[in-house]
Amino acid sequence: EKVNRAVKSRIGTLERKFKDLVKKGDGEATDSALKDITSAYDKAAKKGVLHRNKASNKKSRLTKMARG
Repeated sequence: EKVNRAVKSRIGTLERKFKDLVKKGDGEATDSALKDITSAYDKAAKKGVLHRNKASNKKSRLTKMARG
């Protein structure tokens, strides 16, 4: 339970930082943050913390946000 909470908390933190970078329009930092959060979602899905489809949907939306 504590491990799952820690993983979800880390994902939330990464997502907030990513969204802030998207608002600022910092391209390189946004790409780096996207890579980090994508990796975090993949790891969470692999461990079973999140369902793999939820992780996939989130990654897709965040990628669209970075490109848009």
